[in-house]
Amino acid sequence: MEAQILFLYFSLLVLSLNFLFQYIKPRLSRVFQPSLETQAKAAILSRKEVAEFLDSPIVEVVEDEDIYTTSSSTFDFDPYMTSKADAVNKALEEAIPVGEPLKIHEAMRYSVLAAGKRVRPILCLASCELVGGEENAAMPAACAVEMIHTMSLIKDDLPCMDNDDLRRGKPTTHKAYGEGVAILSGGALLSLAFEHMTTAEISSDRMVWAVRELARSIGTRGLVAGQAKDISSEGLELNDVGLEHLEFIHVHKTAVLLETAAVLGAIIGGGSDEEIESVRKFARCIGLLFQVVDDILDETKSSEELGKTAGKDQLLGKLTYPKLMGLEKSKEFVKRLTIDARQHLHGFTTEKVAPLVALTNFIANRNK
Repeated sequence: MEAQILFLYFSLLVLSLNFLFQYIKPRLSRVFQPSLETQAKAAILSRKEVAEFLDSPIVEVVEDEDIYTTSSSTFDFDPYMTSKADAVNKALEEAIPVGEPLKIHEAMRYSVLAAGKRVRPILCLASCELVGGEENAAMPAACAVEMIHTMSLIKDDLPCMDNDDLRRGKPTTHKAYGEGVAILSGGALLSLAFEHMTTAEISSDRMVWAVRELARSIGTRGLVAGQAKDISSEGLELNDVGLEHLEFIHVHKTAVLLETAAVLGAIIGGGSDEEIESVRKFARCIGLLFQVVDDILDETKSSEELGKTAGKDQLLGKLTYPKLMGLEKSKEFVKRLTIDARQHLHGFTTEKVAPLVALTNFIANRNK
């Protein structure tokens, strides 16, 4: 009898401890989980030299010539870019046919088929070919990334966000079709992106991996996090923020989708874990590079040259690299990121790496 009572008490103790653990576990995880700021620091700037870089005098960054810079200088990039962009445009045209509801499909096509640079889908295709894959295998993923990028532009341009009137040289989607249609067309593009990507003929394991990567890039660990931080940072004084704060915004708002485009290409192309990780680090660098250049252009070019409203960041009190570190220091940062990006491609063959090196140079030297 005594043994039974002891056993009963012991069982009650175990059940109570289990209940207590289940109750406090979520709260403990929230207390001890690293903040988004901390996670962001590991995203790209695991650089101890950030402070030194900001405090150091402006210097001319001299690039060491290697087989990668040499191969890219001989690589005929313009025809490559034109050919890939044409293939992407054709695939996007076929992926979004005109149909009912007519206004929604018209708005989707208006936004997606506008004259964009197609950097993200081309990055996806080039990364697939880098690891030995074929362009046609990665085309559905390349289109999916462009659809999601366009969706993010539609949302960014809305009056409740950045309130922009001009995009890709045309009136923004909400200006052309109204806010309601713009919001619905953005949602439709998001949905279609995943549906379309699953038409790629790859193994189910790789497809699940690719879908997970793409989904993660959009939500609170990607685009949404960057946009939320961007909105909450408007009007902040420079004394209140640092480079890590600004980088969190741009790693999540801009770099993450460029990174994902490249990673999707490498996954679909059959890349090894090591190859995919190298591609990820490379793309993370050029993603940040893209944004630094964007910030510089916003300050130095006109709306006519850019095809979108120039000087809007300054008007809204947004954080930018020129605002935080000055124009000349930002240009130096562009050169450093260009070099960093290329270094992550070491280990791949010169011939296959040439398009990506040339694409890096294109992003660094673009004028709109």
